[in-house]
Amino acid sequence: MEDLKKRKMEEMGNNDQLSTQEELRSLLDPLAKSQLVDLLSRLGSQYPSIAEEIKSIASSDPVHRKLFVRGLAWNTTSETLCAAFRMHGEIEEGAVIYDKATGKSRGYGFVTYKHMESAHSALGAPSKLIDGRMAVCNLACEGLTGASTTPDLAQRKLYIGGLSPDVTSEMLLNYFGRHGEIEEGSVAYDKDTNESRGFGFVTYKTIEAAKKAIDDPQKILWGRTIIVKLADTHKGKPVQTQVPAAAVVPLAMPMAPGYPQLGKAHPSATPAGYAYTQPVAPYQASSYSSPAAAPAPYPSQSTIPYASIAAKKDPQGIPPTTPMGMSGYPYYIGK
Repeated sequence: MEDLKKRKMEEMGNNDQLSTQEELRSLLDPLAKSQLVDLLSRLGSQYPSIAEEIKSIASSDPVHRKLFVRGLAWNTTSETLCAAFRMHGEIEEGAVIYDKATGKSRGYGFVTYKHMESAHSALGAPSKLIDGRMAVCNLACEGLTGASTTPDLAQRKLYIGGLSPDVTSEMLLNYFGRHGEIEEGSVAYDKDTNESRGFGFVTYKTIEAAKKAIDDPQKILWGRTIIVKLADTHKGKPVQTQVPAAAVVPLAMPMAPGYPQLGKAHPSATPAGYAYTQPVAPYQASSYSSPAAAPAPYPSQSTIPYASIAAKKDPQGIPPTTPMGMSGYPYYIGK
């Protein structure tokens, strides 16, 4: 009889526990993520057992253990990448990403640690010199929206131009390291030939260090005077845009009164009284006045009287010279 009572009591207790869990779930379900995070963080700080359970669940999720590494050299392999990050803890998986078509490195990779604490340790020192280039890591779930895309990045990232082909990324970092701590930087190399393209980029951790590098009067590296400026100013050069032909409206060139355009009727076009000296037959009067000019968009010029010129006759009745037209050009008569 007593065993039966005990079983009934246990069953009732289990039913009560199930009903309590369901009730709690129904209460927690409508809550926002920020409210749940705040609630669990307070419970975890009060009860160590809850804190341990939260850590265990978080550590089993790769989102807290997987790192995205960018800025890798073209010749960096997966083995080299893992060797650089192994100092922080045991690596579960690590690989450089290669282009499927060309088989060449795409300049980035991923490292997944076995324990969450190892990933946090690596994030404490995100910049690492690998194969002569400064690589940077952040949580893979953040992608490119990590620490390097902070609002002040435009004031910390510098463009370095005019580099000698012999300057390596390591030399570049050593040279600019005198102004402050560098977060990221490298010489730009050609993907196919792996040769320097004559420029590079350096990102400082502080705006002050970037300003020092720009204001430094001695900008000579490997015997060459180099260009140092903010990367955004180099990227934002003005580009000349072509206006589409459809948007161009043809406009007629204005002409002075007295010179009508060919193929168009200009009944109001009246000669403005321009005068040109040329051999002509004698006029009855010594001078003539131009007719009054009609109102026009251009101010009319004052009239100039023509001087009377006596025409010399050749004994045979042929003009001594070819008649000259306007501005000294001869008339041509069609055959």
